[in-house]
Amino acid sequence: MRRRMFLGWFALALSACAAGQEQPAAPQPTASSSPRPASFFLTPPPVVAPVEFPRDFGSHDVLTEWWYYTGHLTSAPHQRFGFEFVVFQVQRFGYPVVYAAHAAVTVVDRQTFHWDERVVALPQRQATWPLELVIADWRLFSDGQQDRLEAQARDFALSLELQAQRPPILHDGDGYFSWAPETGSYYYSRTRLTVRGTLEVEGERHAVSGLAWNDHQWGNFILGPGGWDWFALQLDDGTDLMLWQSRDATQRILTKSGTLLRPDGSILTLKAEQIGVSVTNRWRSPSSGAVYPSGWHLEIVSPNLVLIVTPLVLDQELRTLRSTGVIYWEGAVDVSGTHEGYPVRGQGYVELTGYAFQAS
Repeated sequence: MRRRMFLGWFALALSACAAGQEQPAAPQPTASSSPRPASFFLTPPPVVAPVEFPRDFGSHDVLTEWWYYTGHLTSAPHQRFGFEFVVFQVQRFGYPVVYAAHAAVTVVDRQTFHWDERVVALPQRQATWPLELVIADWRLFSDGQQDRLEAQARDFALSLELQAQRPPILHDGDGYFSWAPETGSYYYSRTRLTVRGTLEVEGERHAVSGLAWNDHQWGNFILGPGGWDWFALQLDDGTDLMLWQSRDATQRILTKSGTLLRPDGSILTLKAEQIGVSVTNRWRSPSSGAVYPSGWHLEIVSPNLVLIVTPLVLDQELRTLRSTGVIYWEGAVDVSGTHEGYPVRGQGYVELTGYAFQAS
């Protein structure tokens, strides 16, 4: 789930055109694109249409959409890395279609973090099938089973091949996720994708492999004040867990929910009363001044799941003012705890938005 990043995108689109950025040719639309044009409405349709695959792996003609990848990688000498790769698509009533992308690499052993961003404005939506999104010199390809990510950033590069290991899970049961009062979007996750590829960072080239998580979210929504805390956790007993809590501009919790995928493939939709999230530590960014939660104690009631979530690197803040106009924390985390009384460990990613606006 994601991203409070869209209020300034009209200006970004126009500035991208005015600056004469190289605009890659958009792939031609195909019959698999959504029949509902984004200009028809600002709010979700009154009846939720069913999510269908492979159609809904692709691009949709809606106001806001994103494809998000996070994961943990290791190299042959057992060096540990985290990565993030995301593409946002925004359409606004006849304006150019804006694509922004973020990529980041966490070097766990050296406690360093690198990130970069791209933004382009195109005359039409990239709507081919299989999905292929080109954002300047970065690329995302996906057919729903196999994915490819490519990014050449200012101080790192990644080229990764991903293979889905589990079917997508639909959040809130039907794939329409209510994540704030009177606000929702279509949302599914592919919770386990194996990864192989190459990573270049800090002057070294690594052959890497690992495990990733993919989120895809879309709808006719425009995000307002506030933010959210998002957890995507993969446990070594085969359990996958997504937790989400939304906050208003005063940091008051508005909604809380989640999805638990059991090792046997069964899915449990979690309600607010089943979820406990306690902050165990905080970290102040020396760059933005924002104070973020930096450690959590999670409790899930029925099933009995107690987890300690710890950032692998404190500073995993992205200051994406050029592409999306926001500052947020998105980072690799370690997980330990118990599941039905048995010890469990795991890994994951946490996203924290809306905290930079609280900075003094």
